[in-house]
Amino acid sequence: MTSLTGLFRAAPEEIPGNDKLVDLFRNRAELKKEFAVLRNEKYQLQDRVKHHESAAARVQQKMDHLESLLLDREWVHNVVAFYQLRRLAMHCNVKLARFAEQLKQQREQRIHSKTLGKWNAQRDEQAASLEREIGERRLKIQLLEDQLQVERHKLMTMNGIAKMFRGRRQAANIDKIAAQIDLGQAKEGELLLAVESIHNLVPPDHEGLDVAAKRTINFMILSFAQQLYLHFAENDLVALAKEASEKSVGAVNYGTKFECDELIERIEDRWDSMESVTDFADVLQQRAKLLSDHAKFRNDDDVVPAAGSVASAYAIDANGVVREKDANLLGENYFGIAKVLSR
Repeated sequence: MTSLTGLFRAAPEEIPGNDKLVDLFRNRAELKKEFAVLRNEKYQLQDRVKHHESAAARVQQKMDHLESLLLDREWVHNVVAFYQLRRLAMHCNVKLARFAEQLKQQREQRIHSKTLGKWNAQRDEQAASLEREIGERRLKIQLLEDQLQVERHKLMTMNGIAKMFRGRRQAANIDKIAAQIDLGQAKEGELLLAVESIHNLVPPDHEGLDVAAKRTINFMILSFAQQLYLHFAENDLVALAKEASEKSVGAVNYGTKFECDELIERIEDRWDSMESVTDFADVLQQRAKLLSDHAKFRNDDDVVPAAGSVASAYAIDANGVVREKDANLLGENYFGIAKVLSR
């Protein structure tokens, strides 16, 4: 009896607040996730603020140091000389980078133009071949049309007896010629579409430079870097400029006001003489050939030579006489050459 009572007992009603409780816990979990994200963003922003504060402090320290040097009568002229040497280094870096970029663009355009010209020639030859075939088919169709007219005329001029015995065969011959004309015209339409598709072909993308081309470019870049180096080697200007680009102001003493003024004047004179010389293309080519003759590469696919194999600078005078000088421009990264070489 007890078991029967249990079977027919009403099921317990669901508590209306259960769904609200579940939603509450779900919202609480979502809020915790959003809070964690905001906390991480807060830590990241705090780190960025600290980084910017440190950078600003370093800049202020440099400004204070520079101000103290400018206020010092014995150092103020050295500061001017230092920044003029740094300016020389920057000018050389920019000049080399511009030369390298122009050289790469010219070589890429030349190769792309050659590739495009070959592709255009092949496309034109394909189109011309199809157009010749179209011309031949048109001539055949014209002949067939003339023959069709003749055969129709024969059929129309047949008398009754001839038409009775040969008319059916003549009509079949006419139908055969007409079918050949229709087939020829359909084929001509296909050929015309093929010609149109050939003319609408998209030119190939630029494939880039191969290993040989990149090596040639790099030898020219090295040659131009040596041109800059040798021009400013007088009075050791090139080494002083490199030193100024790597050290901070006040780290080098260039002497008295008179000595600093002389140094600045030498910089200006050498730069002006450099800008006035423009006909050294043959020298660059000759020097690049000497570099390539001595260059060694670690792997067959490398395009930048081993620094030690191109550690000689070649000075070439107007008579073609070559003088060799130790100068590892690539190894010591003169004028930022490592960044502008083709890779």
